Amino acid sequence: MTQNPMDPNRQTKRRLLLAVVTLAGTTLFGGLFGPTLFAISDASNPALREYADLLMTTKAWYADDLASDKLVYSSVHGMLGSLDPHTNFLEPEEYGAMQEKQRGSFFGLGIIISKRNGKVTVITPVEGSPAERLGIRAGDIIDRIEGEAIDDLAVDAVVKKLKGPKGTKVRITIVRPGLGEPLEMTVTRAEIPTNSVAFAFFLDEETAYVRLKDFTQTTVPEMLETWTKLEKQGMKRLVLDLRGNPGGLLDQAIGLSDFFLRKGEKVVFTRGRNASSEQVFNAPGRNTKPRIPVVVLINKGSASAAEIVAGALQDHDRGLIVGQTSWGKGLVQSVYTLTDGAGLALTTAKYYTPAGRCIQRDYKEVLEYLIPGEEELDSDESEAAPDRRTLFRTDSGRNVYGGGGIAPDVSVKVDPLSRFTAGLFARGVFFEFAVDYRTRNMAIPRGFQVSDEVRSDFFKFVDSRPTLFEKPAKEMYAAEKDSGIVDRAIREELMNAVYGRETGYRVLLEGDPQLKAALGLFPEAAKLAGIPEADAAGDHKLAKK
Repeated sequence: MTQNPMDPNRQTKRRLLLAVVTLAGTTLFGGLFGPTLFAISDASNPALREYADLLMTTKAWYADDLASDKLVYSSVHGMLGSLDPHTNFLEPEEYGAMQEKQRGSFFGLGIIISKRNGKVTVITPVEGSPAERLGIRAGDIIDRIEGEAIDDLAVDAVVKKLKGPKGTKVRITIVRPGLGEPLEMTVTRAEIPTNSVAFAFFLDEETAYVRLKDFTQTTVPEMLETWTKLEKQGMKRLVLDLRGNPGGLLDQAIGLSDFFLRKGEKVVFTRGRNASSEQVFNAPGRNTKPRIPVVVLINKGSASAAEIVAGALQDHDRGLIVGQTSWGKGLVQSVYTLTDGAGLALTTAKYYTPAGRCIQRDYKEVLEYLIPGEEELDSDESEAAPDRRTLFRTDSGRNVYGGGGIAPDVSVKVDPLSRFTAGLFARGVFFEFAVDYRTRNMAIPRGFQVSDEVRSDFFKFVDSRPTLFEKPAKEMYAAEKDSGIVDRAIREELMNAVYGRETGYRVLLEGDPQLKAALGLFPEAAKLAGIPEADAAGDHKLAKK
């Protein structure tokens, strides 16, 4: 099981920065576990002697009893904080969580949870998981674990209780809205895949869509299985969605690029302190597929390994890049395992796209780098590129620029949410309404549409929470520039709850302006890649299923 990434209980400053640094922008050069880092000591170094004296004096004379490991960990965090934002010390528990994420699976129940109104709430069960097979569903409240109340526990602590070795059992008490009596369940823990390929389906008869959410050890095998299946079903064009993809393992980025590039074409090269340390990584040719038109979607959340793939396809004119300028993370970390089970993600090189671009964004102001403001997120850096970024050229001679992320070939902005809609999303109102509506309306068809009656029901639900807005929900809805966002969000959460995440996700895509633009750009993508124009034709209306 995992927790909802928007859970407000995890938004302390340090944990937010740690999450961004280690999970939302790290290209792991050293592989999953990395080599063990052995101490290199120099007893004659006066700085080390001084550090040891400070440590022992603090341990001996501080007013409270202090654990030596916590003192050392704090000092290490401070030392590495003077370097770049992506060099980071991972305490044993954090390092273990990172390793688990990179493995692509864990042992547990298979549910995504979050705290809603102080209660541990199931957001969705994972398809095929023990939780789904037992009938656990969105909106269920986990009231007790092994008979013990958990309301006072943080979500991290709840997750830890629910995880465990494969085949072991855990007893949970579920409170389900609409049922009078709690449900007692005993769940057998199983291996739960954390798939890189989040979604893969057809948008029309020949246009496939693949949403890749990260790069773990299983990314390339997953993509191979997905590609084979889509190809058998008639895939002629592909939208590869890398939006919000924070990156991950470098070898998996190279392996994914191999699907699109010719054998021997450069994917990326890295360079450390000097030019002699340069390493070049070419497409190995193991998974090269027939050339079909490809459009790649990126945004400010696309970082690291996702930028490697987007940069390689752009530099070789293999795919058309659409959306917004990517994060701009061009640093490579080698991951070392320390003797006590901790880890060190140490920046050892910069990576460069095939054309020679280093797209690392400036990080002099660390907080602005890690948590950019809305102004920066909404800006179109590609427009200013010729004035303040270094010029490079693709294989066909097109202009591309280094520094500050991968600028899209076709820029498509996304309008910011209104205060009303943003407030509804932030407080989980759409999810809560869907759970409530489902308890009162069991027959919800796949083709469900938001009628005036449903909308009125929703307004009453929102207004029943008097602290949300100063005006009635109906009045704020009427002032929406695009009221369809609210209707789609209601439908999306209902489809998630009744038919699963893919059905809900398809509803979300219906209002996606970047995807809509991408579907009209296949002729240009085909021409760019030297593919016959006839292969780019087709009906690009979103299929509703």
